[in-house]
Amino acid sequence: MKVKRREFINLSALAAGGVVAGISACNTNEKTKDTSNASSDLKSMTGDVVPITLEERKSRIEKAQRLLTEQKTEALILDSGTSLVYFTGIHWWPSERTMIAIIPAKGDPFYVCPAFEEDRLRELITIGNKVYAWQEDESPYRQAVIALKDAGISSGKIAIEERLRFFVFDGIRQEASQYNFVSGTPITMPCRLIKSKAELALMQKANDITVASIKYGISQLHEGMTQGELAAIIAGAHQKFGGESGGGLVLFGESSAFPHGSIKPKTLKKGDIVLMDCGCQVQGYSSDITRTVVFGAEPTKRQLEIWELEKKSQLAGFNAARIGAACEEVDAASRKVITDAGFGPGYKLPGLPHRTGHGIGMDGHEWGNMVKGNRQLIQPGMCFSIEPTIAIPGEFGVRMEDCFYITNEKAQSFSPLAKSISEPF
Repeated sequence: MKVKRREFINLSALAAGGVVAGISACNTNEKTKDTSNASSDLKSMTGDVVPITLEERKSRIEKAQRLLTEQKTEALILDSGTSLVYFTGIHWWPSERTMIAIIPAKGDPFYVCPAFEEDRLRELITIGNKVYAWQEDESPYRQAVIALKDAGISSGKIAIEERLRFFVFDGIRQEASQYNFVSGTPITMPCRLIKSKAELALMQKANDITVASIKYGISQLHEGMTQGELAAIIAGAHQKFGGESGGGLVLFGESSAFPHGSIKPKTLKKGDIVLMDCGCQVQGYSSDITRTVVFGAEPTKRQLEIWELEKKSQLAGFNAARIGAACEEVDAASRKVITDAGFGPGYKLPGLPHRTGHGIGMDGHEWGNMVKGNRQLIQPGMCFSIEPTIAIPGEFGVRMEDCFYITNEKAQSFSPLAKSISEPF
């Protein structure tokens, strides 16, 4: 690939939503002075966001109940966490005081909580109305068993959601040996794996915000800044644009060969690789985007070669992501491009040391991993990343990550794919 002279200057001209004027990356002192207050111009992008409706949450519970019935399971127990929010809309801090929701195969959900928290819980409940409160000197697990029996469930299989904490499970188990406790993943995964139009819209908004935040971060690059400073700038942009829990991983130079970062401090200099792995949430739904650029100088031949190989690998994974294909086929397609170029083999360094992608939704990492051995078939509504890092210890790393969703026809990206090493979007 032939690079136009001084094409790298375009990187500093990237600005979120056009709100920041670009200044040459070479002129770092002027840039820092002129754009120091630019973040005050960033405006929220979430004015048109539509939250998940009560009707949709009810339909999720109905689907879970259909799956419970099909699998001859009596109930699903949910602890504080993502699945509790997904089904009920209730956000609850996971303290040592047990609060759980129980979805029976028939009937409305019911809840077990500390008695002094009952009024607060009732303010949050929109589906079901039965609360089994326990006093500080009482057993919450006994209340859970009473609740199950009141629902006509005195025996049979009880599904435990995967993130239910062991002490809660163990307490219920000791109180009720007559139940057969099984994994709740066959219930929760089919529900959460396939996204609705409303969920996809929220994820699209989160991705739009992350694209704008990365662009803004690139516009603020200057020689001598630390990785933490750039990460803070991007996190601040996420917040200004309306993203929740926005932030990310920023790596310069040799540190970019560590997929999840190095503890060694690093400051930015001309010619460094800059890797930004960023995301946020909107109404609880996640984005995850990575871009790799070169700061302040024309890319070296080596940097260009590895960037282009990474792009080719990501496109191979994208083309393999089709309805009816197994998730592992996406990993195999991306990985083959890298190993054919002499890296690896397999997960060995230098090369691609991790899975090619992960499922994404309310959690940044969910079911649907693009990894060898995962024979889960790709279905419409699935969402996942494709991010085949090329890590070269002692030199640098390149990662290009976009998240995709499956329509009835093909895979679609939530974010514009990178065009070149100097055009990240």
